[in-house]
Amino acid sequence: MIVAGRFHLTYCSNIHPGESWQDVSDVLRTSLPRVRALMNFDGPFAIGLRLSAAAAVALETPATLAAFQEFLAAGGYYVPTINGFPYGAFHGQRVKERVYLPDWRDPARLEYSNRLARVLAALLKGRDDIVGSVSTVPGAFRSDVRSAGDEDAIASNILRHAAHLASLRRRTGTTITLALEPEPACLLETVADAVSFFERSLFDGDRIQRVAREVGVALTEDEVRRHVGVCLDACHMAVEFEDPAGAIAALRRAGVRVCKVQVSSALRLADRDSASLASALTPFAEDTYLHQVVERNAGGFAKYTDLPEALDALEATSRSPGAREWRVHFHVPIFLRIVDTFETTQPYLASLLDLLKRDDICPYLEVETYTWDVLPPEHRTSDVCTAIARELTWARTTLES
Repeated sequence: MIVAGRFHLTYCSNIHPGESWQDVSDVLRTSLPRVRALMNFDGPFAIGLRLSAAAAVALETPATLAAFQEFLAAGGYYVPTINGFPYGAFHGQRVKERVYLPDWRDPARLEYSNRLARVLAALLKGRDDIVGSVSTVPGAFRSDVRSAGDEDAIASNILRHAAHLASLRRRTGTTITLALEPEPACLLETVADAVSFFERSLFDGDRIQRVAREVGVALTEDEVRRHVGVCLDACHMAVEFEDPAGAIAALRRAGVRVCKVQVSSALRLADRDSASLASALTPFAEDTYLHQVVERNAGGFAKYTDLPEALDALEATSRSPGAREWRVHFHVPIFLRIVDTFETTQPYLASLLDLLKRDDICPYLEVETYTWDVLPPEHRTSDVCTAIARELTWARTTLES
């Protein structure tokens, strides 16, 4: 939906279980009208589409794509962005660090991303007012990148994709961007990591020309800058204690495009003793997703790859209350500032949205609370469509205030 005359506000359909295209289609056909009705919103309604690799193959077939285009037109829906992060199953089973696979070292990630770009270009045909985006994994899980050769493979495949996007733009007139999404414990963990990677690996003229010769497609550094950028996830940034204004300024100085902003919120606890921390967080240490933790304390920062690891370390130290703060990568509903006995990073999210309102940074915003079905039961006090409508309403109100 259009908010404040400038922003395309969506919600990401990865909140809904469904790996096949039939599953995705069915849930959109039932959920979208309900969310729209709950919001009492009659205008064009944006969808942040999530497609697994299998669903993307199915949707790209001409008849299936035409049927979906008819559904969008009939309902007043449009798709400005696709979540191309999780390649395979994303609900109902252990995902954890497998969510990054295949990563950008693997040609399968390139093929998947190329297909998503073609699908999105077809869905945006005739929408010259929108620059489409596909968000993706931040290169790879950090521990999987073991050599300069791994980083070269990641950068080269991203540039091969950039060449595909440039060719797609020349053929269709539609601009699609790839949005690398920094995330804790990954190659691109912070905005600073992303800036460094872009400058040394993606804006490297020799590598760009090598890839261009290999794929037989003209590609310049300006086109790489046009087609490859970042997705800023507010939850990830908050967990890493990033300064929003400083991060955006660094991206601007480096000429790295912000293609998409994910409107999300994390768990936050401060000045607790070990027993209190463990009691509050143990119910969130679930087995499906990775929940990275960053602790800020008097000595600096301590980082943990997953919440159970952080809780084990907490038990071993048994520290008393002090000047420390925990932030946990667990996407919680953005309309909540307090969850029981602890806080969320909603104020951080609000400050990021305020920056977006005050400056021309990025108009494409996607609410992403995919962890709804693994929240402790006491925090799921409504059905998922009601929660989505509340989140979109909170974001819309914040942007318009």
